[in-house]
Amino acid sequence: MSRRRAEPSPVDRARRARFERVFREVYEPLQAYVRRRCDPASADDVVADALLVVWRRLDDVPDGLALPWSYGVARRCLANHRRGDQRRDALVERLQAEPILPPSPAEHDEELEAVLAQLAVDDREIVRLWAWEQLQPREIAVVLDITPNAAAIRVHRAKQRLAALLRTDAGVPGKDDEGAEHKVLGHREEAT
Repeated sequence: MSRRRAEPSPVDRARRARFERVFREVYEPLQAYVRRRCDPASADDVVADALLVVWRRLDDVPDGLALPWSYGVARRCLANHRRGDQRRDALVERLQAEPILPPSPAEHDEELEAVLAQLAVDDREIVRLWAWEQLQPREIAVVLDITPNAAAIRVHRAKQRLAALLRTDAGVPGKDDEGAEHKVLGHREEAT
């Protein structure tokens, strides 16, 4: 069944016709106005913003004064554009002034990566959120869409499993190596 596009109402047709008349009257002068006041790369964006405002506020455009009214709109669009440029430039300066931090040792520690690879996927993510992103369990709960209590339990268990694996990998006997191995293997499914 094909759907027919609804015919525009007489009000919509009249609005469109008025916008087209205003557009024909203001477009070229508006282009020239904006190009004299900003760089060519930004001029088209500013004119497009101004014309969007003209369309949205078409009922506010005074009869016989569409061009000066559009100049006022373009003037405010230029000001917005300049403020955006200033914010962008300030951000670039701030970023350039910040020291470049060396990569985290954990990002390139092959031994740690090998041990992490032995953890279940969920435990690996929890450990990374806790250790590398430095999130608290309540924040981890938001990331994983679980309760804060469940996140705290999962963090605790994942840290225990990681510690057990690190002890095993380093050949360091733990308090109860058999118990640690049991915890690592026995509760893997529960952590999901």
